[in-house]
Amino acid sequence: MKLSTFFALLLCLVLSNAVSAQVTLRGTISDGVTNEGLIGASVLAKGTTTGTVTDLDGNWELTVSGLPIILQFSYIGYAPTEVEVSSADQDLNVKLGGDAITTEIVEVKGRRISEKQRQAALTVETMDAIAIKETPAANFYDGLGSLKDVDLTAASLGFKIVNTRGFNSTNPVRSLQIIDGVDNQSPGLNFSLGNFLGASELDVNRVNLVVGASSAFYGPNAFNGVIAMETKDPFLQQGLSAMVKVAERNLFEGGLRWADAVTNKEGQEWFAYKINLAGFRADDWVADNFDPVFDTEVGRDNPGGYDAVNIYGDEGNNAFNFSGFRTRPGLGIIRRGGYREEDLVDYDSENFKAGAALHFRLNPAKTLESTELIVASNYSTGTTVFQGDNRFSLRDIQFFQHRLELRNRDDFFIRGYVTHEDAGNSYDPYFTAIRLQELHASDGDWAGRYSSFWQSNIVPRFNNIEGYPNCFPRNCTLLEQDAQRNEFFQRDDIQDLLVEYHAEARDFARQSSTFTDDFYEVGTERFQRAFDSITSLVANGDEGGTRFFDRSALYHLHGEKKFDNVWQPNDESRLEVTVGANGRLFTPNSRGSILLDTMGRNIDTWEVGAYGGGTLHLNNRYKISGSLRVDRNQNFNTLFSPAASLVFTPNQNTTARVSFSSAIRNPTLNDQYLFYNVGRAILLGNIDGVTGLNTVESVEAFSNSGNPDDLVFFDVAPIQPEQVRTLEAGYRTTIGERFYLDATYYYSFYTNFIGFNIGVDLNFVNQTITGGQAFRVAANATDRVTTQGFSIGGNYYFGDYFTINGNYSWNVLNTATDDPIIPAFNTPEHKYNIGISGRDVPLNAFNGGIDGMGFSINYKWVDSFLFEGSPQFTGIVEAYGMLDAQINFQLPNLNTVVKLGASNLLDNQVFQVYGGPRIGRLVYLSATYDFKRL
Repeated sequence: MKLSTFFALLLCLVLSNAVSAQVTLRGTISDGVTNEGLIGASVLAKGTTTGTVTDLDGNWELTVSGLPIILQFSYIGYAPTEVEVSSADQDLNVKLGGDAITTEIVEVKGRRISEKQRQAALTVETMDAIAIKETPAANFYDGLGSLKDVDLTAASLGFKIVNTRGFNSTNPVRSLQIIDGVDNQSPGLNFSLGNFLGASELDVNRVNLVVGASSAFYGPNAFNGVIAMETKDPFLQQGLSAMVKVAERNLFEGGLRWADAVTNKEGQEWFAYKINLAGFRADDWVADNFDPVFDTEVGRDNPGGYDAVNIYGDEGNNAFNFSGFRTRPGLGIIRRGGYREEDLVDYDSENFKAGAALHFRLNPAKTLESTELIVASNYSTGTTVFQGDNRFSLRDIQFFQHRLELRNRDDFFIRGYVTHEDAGNSYDPYFTAIRLQELHASDGDWAGRYSSFWQSNIVPRFNNIEGYPNCFPRNCTLLEQDAQRNEFFQRDDIQDLLVEYHAEARDFARQSSTFTDDFYEVGTERFQRAFDSITSLVANGDEGGTRFFDRSALYHLHGEKKFDNVWQPNDESRLEVTVGANGRLFTPNSRGSILLDTMGRNIDTWEVGAYGGGTLHLNNRYKISGSLRVDRNQNFNTLFSPAASLVFTPNQNTTARVSFSSAIRNPTLNDQYLFYNVGRAILLGNIDGVTGLNTVESVEAFSNSGNPDDLVFFDVAPIQPEQVRTLEAGYRTTIGERFYLDATYYYSFYTNFIGFNIGVDLNFVNQTITGGQAFRVAANATDRVTTQGFSIGGNYYFGDYFTINGNYSWNVLNTATDDPIIPAFNTPEHKYNIGISGRDVPLNAFNGGIDGMGFSINYKWVDSFLFEGSPQFTGIVEAYGMLDAQINFQLPNLNTVVKLGASNLLDNQVFQVYGGPRIGRLVYLSATYDFKRL
């Protein structure tokens, strides 16, 4: 189905279901001991943004779209509770007290602070259904960027990545992203592609962001953080939901969710299902940074050209340096023209996702406490730009994910899933530019033709220019002549001439003559034929194209069991225990286009793990936790990850915590088996070790001196798993009734930190360098790497409807040693967010007369930092600020919320990653329809 057809159908569904039956529920909320009505207590329909607060007598009234539904009741200082409502006549007079059933929602004057979030030993940030509606970002995933400790990086409109606590990367291998417990990483790349293979916004119930080392219960790669998405349960959230969004850059986005349940003859729901469809298309941001690559030898003012960030094929080469050639004065350093990324990349970004889930209650009479069998499948496909070691055009990429799970809520689960991927027609634009130029001429042939034209046609012109120094027939030394010529070529008029002369030489070198063919001009039919041919051939030694072949898969099995009240000496103390185990198998298949899986080499890899832990609750004030995880990867030794924490809750409003956590990160398939040429260097996995490399600095010294003693050789030991140990302390409190504060400090120690070394393998003939190849080798740090950071966030609630929020994060890489490892910390030292929002604001608060308005405004500032990627994409990301804003209106008669907003409202053109596109303003308008079936 074309996206345009999908959007048209979706719009028809939204408009055709404008009115639905509604149910009005009424009740009271009172103190469980005094029976006094609670003023301002909260009532919320679970999984929705529909809610209300009680009046002066504790009475409340709430209109919902249908039954059954779960209502959540909460008030500051009381344990919250929830009630399943199946009839409009049901008794809904609720009493709150210390013995109420504890659930996840606690209110601070009508706003949500999660009980688990308050009492968690680690930093936990949460975005629920209400926060998703209120976020001023263009979608819920972008909204995660406003949370403290979070770095959101946009490599394109369709590819955005979340990292926490440093080592920010467009390859987020130190963060784990799961959806309903399922890891949504790419099997071949070993990291998540943002929300490209993710949940539809209509189906997201909550996003919990666990910041810090979390391997104990999440497994390897839960290294710096976990993004855990929870989707909506079809037993609890039934009916039709639909969304349409339009925006600048020709953006169209739509979604459709349908959920329903089937009852047995006793009227009990035993089967429920949901179907999700979501589509997105837009004109992507363009990567058009034509500044010189950071720290290169020549700049924009070099008449012979320079290496621009988003032009590929204009990189340096020893054959292009004529600075020391006296017979070619003025030629200096030259560069090939290359191709702009925008001429090589498909910027029509698209993403289509489809998913279905079947839920079976094995004992329907127990409703929510019944054991469930879940069968689910998800499919995703699309086109976008991905930035890794190069910029890559992901075109028609596909993901297939299937899950089978048996679970009982808060008791046990056994979950198995498989993820398959197909890279489709994805290709490397950087190497496409190189291949196009090679079709025209090799670097050596092109440089020879350029320099020959210069010597025969340009040099004679200099002799006719007044002031041009020449030792013949005059009497001077060559060194004197060189000095005089340097001064001559610095003259402004001569610099203008050099620009003109180099343009002539470049035009001459682009002609065919003895070459295979003329230069392949963008926009011509012959360019398109060559481009299509190159990008259709696989990027391996046999075919020599630039297309990726990746049909890798991962298979995962995970089981967990919780034991409540293992030991309970009194009503206020108890011990809970959790045990679990998991296993995973990777089956990579790249046909040598990315990995070393050629010549029949089998690089399938398995890993297993087991864990156990307990939490001791003492007198409702202390929570002591400890856990231990053991992991074993096929290629590495067994590793242990212990963790422990103490949480002290002196009262309902305050929590202090200290914790020790640890995590491991097994080297990815890329770290182990990668073999990929990015132009300036070959990226090399390191499962077996590398020997006999020279440091880049010593090669440069040898080139200048010719003394072999200047060369420094080094070896790189085989890659090993990375480990981290983190000490963390935090404090959370509610001051008065309106101010919530959360502060955290952490210090992390990394052992066998995985980064990379850069070295050169030289070829010699009679102590003369005849060639060489640069390698970037995956490697472990020999020294211990340490980081530390501090974050603080707060919410202030006022006027019954409004919130001021803000947060600040400080993160630094402490380690400064002679270790050659390149850590790629890639994180600003300082960043902050500050915003204001309003929810369910009656317009009479603004002297109006319409209920149900909301708004939010957020300003984000990020400090400048060095982004270390591949040699082409390493450089400074300048400090920037972005203002996001939105306003939304609830139209209850249409069951619709209309939202108008803008991300980067002031259109501050910013780079979030070096080599990526400039991110500008995106104004959007959306309508979300939510019909609950009776």
